[in-house]
Amino acid sequence: MKTKLLSTVVATALLGLSGTASAYMTFFGEDLNNSATVPLSSTPNSSAKEANFKAQLTGVSTETFESQTTGASAPLALNFSGSLTATLTGGGTVAAVTPGTTNGYGRYSIPSASSSKYWEVDAGSFEIEFSGAIAAFGFYGVDVGDFGGQVSIDFYNGTSLINSIDVPHTIVSTTSTDGSVLFFGAIASSAAEEFTSVRFRTTYGSGDVFAFDNFTIGARDQVIPPTNPTPIPGTLLLAGLGLAGLGAMRRRAR
Repeated sequence: MKTKLLSTVVATALLGLSGTASAYMTFFGEDLNNSATVPLSSTPNSSAKEANFKAQLTGVSTETFESQTTGASAPLALNFSGSLTATLTGGGTVAAVTPGTTNGYGRYSIPSASSSKYWEVDAGSFEIEFSGAIAAFGFYGVDVGDFGGQVSIDFYNGTSLINSIDVPHTIVSTTSTDGSVLFFGAIASSAAEEFTSVRFRTTYGSGDVFAFDNFTIGARDQVIPPTNPTPIPGTLLLAGLGLAGLGAMRRRAR
């Protein structure tokens, strides 16, 4: 009877664990500006988060848009090294400014001093479709949220929505965050969270235009595994139940 009761407890615990979904490892940094005409000369917060994101990966590739044709629109083949290819669809165009300047409305390339091109899109949506499963994706956003606009990222595996994340950037209803810079990155914690496309959703209050740059991708074999993984609570629970079962069996044997 005790053994049957223990089996029921274990089965219930397993069912509870099977419905537990792990979350993406996310990275976010933001550097606020207050100028539509002067770009940030440095972006310590967003650059640090990009570095943290890339430290979890090896051999990744980044589309900087510098080799893209100014004025090109979607569909646009993105330049990533390796076997994976990607196509950007939806709204937007490749825009360009002189390095160290903005377009006069707070949008520019990253890093500003040494690059000129970026992806510019009116409030709406665009999508990046990959030729295979992706485990990591990161990007820079510039001049985001200054008119009440929100950027959200949807992660899809085929036609199935895997996850949706609102980027936690500053949102205001004035131009006080003109020219601000953010970095956002996400890494799947399991194969079940890998994705084949990402969709950028942008909203606005009284009208807004967004700039995006430096898209970085990584496949599962490019994610560096943790050197000393910590057992998750579910693993500890199962271990405890296993020990309890052994104890019950020993008492029964006596």
